[in-house]
Amino acid sequence: MDLRDKLNILGDAAKYDVSCSSSGSKRNSPKGGMGCGHSSGICHTWSADGRCISLLKVLFSNACKYDCAYCVNRRSNDIPRATFTPKELINLTLEFYRRNYIEGLFLSSAVIGTPDYTMELLIKVAKELRLVHHFGGYIHLKAIPGASSRLLFEAGLYADRSSVNIEIPSDKQLQYLAPEKNFASIYRPMNFLAERKLEYKTDKSKYSPKFLPAGQSTQMIVGASGETDFQILTLSAGFYKQQQMKRVYFSGYVPINADKRLPVITTKPPLLREHRLYQADWLMRFYKFEYNEILDEKNPFLDPDLDPKVMWALRHPECFPVDLQTADYEMILRVPGIGVRSAQLIVSGRRYSKIRLEHLKKMGVVLKRAKYFIYDSDVPRELHKLYPEMIRPLLIAGKPKNDQLDLFDTMPAALPQPKAAPYTNALSIANN
Repeated sequence: MDLRDKLNILGDAAKYDVSCSSSGSKRNSPKGGMGCGHSSGICHTWSADGRCISLLKVLFSNACKYDCAYCVNRRSNDIPRATFTPKELINLTLEFYRRNYIEGLFLSSAVIGTPDYTMELLIKVAKELRLVHHFGGYIHLKAIPGASSRLLFEAGLYADRSSVNIEIPSDKQLQYLAPEKNFASIYRPMNFLAERKLEYKTDKSKYSPKFLPAGQSTQMIVGASGETDFQILTLSAGFYKQQQMKRVYFSGYVPINADKRLPVITTKPPLLREHRLYQADWLMRFYKFEYNEILDEKNPFLDPDLDPKVMWALRHPECFPVDLQTADYEMILRVPGIGVRSAQLIVSGRRYSKIRLEHLKKMGVVLKRAKYFIYDSDVPRELHKLYPEMIRPLLIAGKPKNDQLDLFDTMPAALPQPKAAPYTNALSIANN
């Protein structure tokens, strides 16, 4: 099998892992080296300074020893199998980088033989890129559950970010769908990496090596095991507080295997539910919400028609309307339609003049939502007398009902086919 075939197989197999949308790395290019991971994101997304970044996202191998029901690479699936050699993957990364196709590497793998052996292969790629080729670009390495602490530590010295995917939000369901896995085997590398990162963070020595400068992330599959949104948010909140995760990613379950333990193969990925979970995650990370404020055991699912912030506001009418002239910053943040930047502008602007509706528009406030929850002389008083049951249909009215599209749709035959991939030369050189 030539390098092009391996790249097609292993690049396609990596598309289901979404735990890599932003890096937050501050790694500078070494003197005489190549690449720079500074403030860079990955997988065609945006970095902290607004740039759109791309990276080579592949598996080292898809020849997995495990038989997880939800995974396309499960042992029992009859699919083409491929495995890179470390040299092939190193050359591929360098040639792609030299041609400005990528700015980093996202490297994961199926478990080949043993977790330690698989982890050693991933580390060999990262180590040679850093030490031999002086590669300063972004590197995201998967931490393989079951790998030794020594290998996990070494991976943290060469990678900007590492991730261990929890996949299923319940230990019982995880063992049901993936008998070779359990929460203990996944939490162990998470906790180890979090503890080592904290040690290096507190070490103020000038020459202390960097350890996972962009931290950890993880991913949960949504809709594969009957979990509630409350369970997912509870687990996410724990990751942020205990393991100091930088991001928790959600991936709507894509039916790829016919298995009696899973939803039927014709089930559509729950993309709207995934979107609402990301909105709730945003509230926890930037709006000072606790997970049990957004949902609880009596209300375990997010509203598909309204975003979580509006959902919370309608459940707490006693907190509204909010007087923007006197309310504190934390309360202004909780008003639907007001974001972090808008709240900051309101707090700073009200010191000089009264905040009016025309000011709010310029500050980026979404008035079609905010007007029901703020006190302002320009807002009709009748809106303040509405009950939550009356506000809900007003917020939903006029919203277009969009049909959910299929993931990974193939291009219609009527459309012109794209030209050959521009990385043909890079492949031929890396293959030598």
